[in-house]
Amino acid sequence: MRNLLDFLVKYNYWFLFILLEVASFVLLFRFNRYQQSVFFTSTNAISGKLFEMKSSVTSFFHLKEVNEDLLDRNMQLEQRIASLEKELLDMQSDTSAYHSLDSIPADRSYKLYKAHVVKNSVNHLDNYLTLDRGSADSIRPEMGVVNANGVVGIVYKTTPHYALVISLLNSKSSLSCKIQGSNYFGYLKWEGGDTQYAYLRDLPRHAEFSVGDTVVTSGYSAVFPPGLLVGVIDEMSDSHDGLSYLLKIKLATDFGKVDDVRVIAREGQEELKQLEKQLNE
Repeated sequence: MRNLLDFLVKYNYWFLFILLEVASFVLLFRFNRYQQSVFFTSTNAISGKLFEMKSSVTSFFHLKEVNEDLLDRNMQLEQRIASLEKELLDMQSDTSAYHSLDSIPADRSYKLYKAHVVKNSVNHLDNYLTLDRGSADSIRPEMGVVNANGVVGIVYKTTPHYALVISLLNSKSSLSCKIQGSNYFGYLKWEGGDTQYAYLRDLPRHAEFSVGDTVVTSGYSAVFPPGLLVGVIDEMSDSHDGLSYLLKIKLATDFGKVDDVRVIAREGQEELKQLEKQLNE
């Protein structure tokens, strides 16, 4: 207490000076209209700047919520576009048309779940992706995974909050595909090396196609609906036995840039899997 009193006594002139300054400013701005208007104008300008800075900071920290809302809206638009395309296909009866990635059949047999890739590999013979959604989000093994460009892979294992996906760039991956406008199908496999290319095997010799034709999913499995984009034919040659074609396919998906994906759930998938298991017993 004594130290406080000594401090106040020592600097009493400074305190008196500050008190008189404050009193003079109050009298100046209170009883002089010009100074009063200048004071309020300056105060409003400073307040406006502070509120603008606060608004910018708040908007920055809400970007994640805004992005999530945009993803939800994109999914709704994708479903509406798919529904319209399905109606057009029904009206035109065009059996050679295929669904693009953004037009997965919009009926009750398919559901889409959005997910984000948190880990990815492209430099191994067996490459995997990890998604930030799992069994708690209705994700199950053997569901298809696609992005805005094409097919990505198939869910392999899940935990409550994460899913491990077998990429197309994996020696265990074998995807049933066909050429657009054709019912002849083969199996797509990646053989290592360039991540932009894979090979489509077992297409019969009498099948007709040419370089540049589009390759899509065949729909002959419980994983992917028919017509999802896979890639385009880059080169064609004979298989080793000469009984079928070997096609080099340029993949539509750039696996070095996979980020936001959709997981496809098909109604009745479990029942179909059980039936297929009985054939192998």
